[in-house]
Amino acid sequence: MELQGLHHITMITGDAQKNVDFYADTLGLRLVKKTVNFDAPDAYHLYFGDEAGTPGTILTWFEFAGARRGRAGAGQIHTIQLGVASGEALEFWAARLGGERSGDVVRFEDYDALRFELVISDAEPRRAVHPEIPEAFAITGIVGARAYGQTGPHPVLTELLGFGTDGDDFTLPGFRWAYDAPPAERALMGAGTVHHIAWASRDEDHLAWQARVAEAGLGVSDVRDRDYFQSIYFGEPRGILFEIATLSPGFAVDEAPESLGEALRLPSQHEHLRPQLEKVLRPVVNPRSKELV
Repeated sequence: MELQGLHHITMITGDAQKNVDFYADTLGLRLVKKTVNFDAPDAYHLYFGDEAGTPGTILTWFEFAGARRGRAGAGQIHTIQLGVASGEALEFWAARLGGERSGDVVRFEDYDALRFELVISDAEPRRAVHPEIPEAFAITGIVGARAYGQTGPHPVLTELLGFGTDGDDFTLPGFRWAYDAPPAERALMGAGTVHHIAWASRDEDHLAWQARVAEAGLGVSDVRDRDYFQSIYFGEPRGILFEIATLSPGFAVDEAPESLGEALRLPSQHEHLRPQLEKVLRPVVNPRSKELV
């Protein structure tokens, strides 16, 4: 039984339209799903990824309109690493983003000051299509993340979850995970901070992962149906909220692959709220259609 790599990373934003503008237009990812937070259905949950919405390419946001700016601290992810194919791609992105290039890394922040690094990666490319971004320069996937927490050996990762190691980094297929010593300032959850990170599981292994985490005493949740995958949640000892999510059924379960992200999709438990939610949720413009969706 092995984790299959990253599934997704979920953040918080205070502005859904700025979120779509930056990630679906500036970065050229595809808006693959527009839905709502299961636990707070008056809040958007927006998903971005490659053309097919492949697990491992997915960045997601909860929009809490007007949320104050947060601050990464102990027990939080502070940097997400995205892959590109070459040094020429780094030059393209440094110019497009006004980012800082240092060797083979381009550093930049989004509109909420969430930190990213673009790095050269030889992982299998999983790209989205954007008219202003040549295919050779497009982002090829999510390849790593760094969090604030105690450094050193981490048996929960290596012995319980099966991560490999490479120096101080912990590894899953196509993904590197690492910790840095926390800053003095405490963490402040808000816009521009990471809510949780999800690892990918084969569907048939999911209940076994739940049992294994429970036996380790980590306080795992029940299995939760997220429409596009099944999820369990638990906190790891250094403070990060982990999720393990299944690989299926995927984002095309409720709309055609060519139409991903074009319409508001609601969890079945909240469908009866559609008239109310369509009044509360501010329409956003998808750059693929340039229409209110």
